Formats: sequence, C-alpha cells, structure tokens
Amino acid sequence: MSRLKKLEPEQWPEDLREIIKPENLTELEQGLMRFFAYRPELAKGMMGFAGALKTQRTLPDRLIELVRLRVAFFNQCRSCMAIRYTDAVNDGVTEDLVCSLEKPAEADNLSDAEKAALKFGELMATDHLRIDDAVYDDLREHFTEAQIVELGMHVAFFVGFGRLAATWHMVEELPEAFKDDSRPLTPWNQEAVVVR
Repeated sequence: MSRLKKLEPEQWPEDLREIIKPENLTELEQGLMRFFAYRPELAKGMMGFAGALKTQRTLPDRLIELVRLRVAFFNQCRSCMAIRYTDAVNDGVTEDLVCSLEKPAEADNLSDAEKAALKFGELMATDHLRIDDAVYDDLREHFTEAQIVELGMHVAFFVGFGRLAATWHMVEELPEAFKDDSRPLTPWNQEAVVVR
C-alpha cells in the first residue's frame, strides 16, 4: 500500500487536470501525479523538464529505456520496473533485450555505446564517486559532449525520482509479480509488464 495518500484526479486543480487529462489514463498511467498533485505548480515544472527530456531527446529511445530499467533495478522502484514505454518497444526493446540487463557487460545483443551508457547509469545509481575520467573517456567513444549531458540529465531524473517513487511504495495497480516487496525485484525475467 502507498505510504502517502493519493489524490484522485477529481481532487486535482482544474488546470492540472486539463494538462494531464486523467480521464484518458488508467490508474497506473496516472502514476506519481496522484502525489505530485499536492504541489501542482511544482508538478507542472517537473512535467516541463520530463517533457523536454522526451521531446528534445537526441539519444535513441532504446538506449534510454535500457538505462532507465537498469537504474530502476538499483532503486528497487517497482512501478518503474513494471513499465515498458511504447517508444522504446517500437525502437527494439524486447523482453529478451531487457534480460540482457542482468549482466550487461557480458551481453552480446547490446552495443558498446549501450554498455557504456549502462555502466554510467549503474554507477550513478550505486556509487557515483567511482565515475572517473575513464568512464567519461568511454562515453566519449560513443557520444558527443551534448549527448553525455543529455544522458546525465536522464539518469539524474531516473535515480532521483525512482528512489522517491520507491519510498512512496505505489504498488496497488501493478501486476502481481511486482507487488511483493519481501525480496529484491528485477525488471528482467518478468512476464507481467505494462506497455504504455
């Protein structure tokens, strides 16, 4: 059960409802907005940032989704691990590919660029002070400076909001496989994921 009381859409300010159009979304798709609605002005700012990350993205959807799911594992954000975004699925993210995230350095279906981005995301989520010149040199083999900045902004968003979401424990709408928090969960080897 969620640790904070969710605000249902009818409790949201009218301007937030007009932006989100919650009547067109499932409860799972309404997601964290049911908490963010307590602070609608901050929610709108966060949505602007998240929207810019999506609409102004230069990195492949596949790469961003793989990094997002790897970070979600370290965050143990169950709602993050339960979701696969349609743009990423359309860009080649399959459950077989997600299974490669268990040991990305050993995976033969991940590109060297994806492995470098995944290593960066993993370190940001687990031990950011181990990110040194060598990590950035590896990133520069595959990405421009602007793309490295973009990757960093995505990862910072995933780490921060994923950890926050994990502490709020919003699991009621998740598939059953993602509700049991008595053990660590992985985004790989899951049959019940939700594509949005």
